[in-house]
Amino acid sequence: MATSTLPAHFALFAVALIYGANYTIAKIVMGDGYLQPLAFILLRVISGVVLFSLFHRVFVREKIDRADLGRLALCGLLGIAANQMLFFSGLSLTTPINASLIMTTTPILVLLASATLLGEAVTGRKIAGIAVGASGAILLIAQGGALSFKGDEALGNLLVFLNASSYGTYLVLVKKLAQKYQAITVVKWVFLFGALFVIPFGWPQLAQTEWHTFSLPIWLSVAYVLIFTTFFAYLFNAYALKSLNASVVSIYIYLQPLLAAVIALAFGQEELSVVKLLSGALIFSGVYLVSFRAQGGRRKLEKASV
Repeated sequence: MATSTLPAHFALFAVALIYGANYTIAKIVMGDGYLQPLAFILLRVISGVVLFSLFHRVFVREKIDRADLGRLALCGLLGIAANQMLFFSGLSLTTPINASLIMTTTPILVLLASATLLGEAVTGRKIAGIAVGASGAILLIAQGGALSFKGDEALGNLLVFLNASSYGTYLVLVKKLAQKYQAITVVKWVFLFGALFVIPFGWPQLAQTEWHTFSLPIWLSVAYVLIFTTFFAYLFNAYALKSLNASVVSIYIYLQPLLAAVIALAFGQEELSVVKLLSGALIFSGVYLVSFRAQGGRRKLEKASV
């Protein structure tokens, strides 16, 4: 009997919740200029290397095959360095609405990459699920305005799209490693290689950081990003990829703006509306269609093909 994939889905929901809260928390740090974007990225990567290496040494101590070093390095480049630096660089030139709308292409790119690189079946259910989920996410995000290309926004939009492409390819490439090794082993090496690519770009900004200006709320916000958005989010994603298709993992990105809105509602920063309720219904329907499949008259959580 196959092992239940429910824990993997719970892990992905936790990732979406972490990122949903991160929109508000990270903005406190960067919005007030405490940490410049590339400095924050380097701080995240260094913290990831330290935390993952420590936990790996204490709990796992799993060795990797030399033949996998190349794939790990590529995952570090695409999933850590290019993913984060392209996003922040693009966001500095375009608007948050543009960036959020463009990021909804990630599951589509993952589906295409999975079919090309892994030979995963592109089923009608997956296409329908991505379409329904994307419509809900776009409906929710587009309340703030439509996609625009004024001035430097066109270049910013391109960089964000390249970020979505790099992250989507990373999810596909890292899947083979996630199935072969424990999650903590994979993310340790991915962050180690990612750090090598980020250091030359992030170090100049990190060296300029005025640490003495940080108040307790700022330090707590930084700690959240380093521990939850970095450590747990990447670890949970790698864990989920051990038993789920990359396309299933990527569809959960549509929950992020919804959970961000729910958190904002909880803090009284937004008001409940029909659009938010409809968006939520569409997003959860899309996640359901991609994550579950019909077999033997029953609905079962979709498992990855090995």
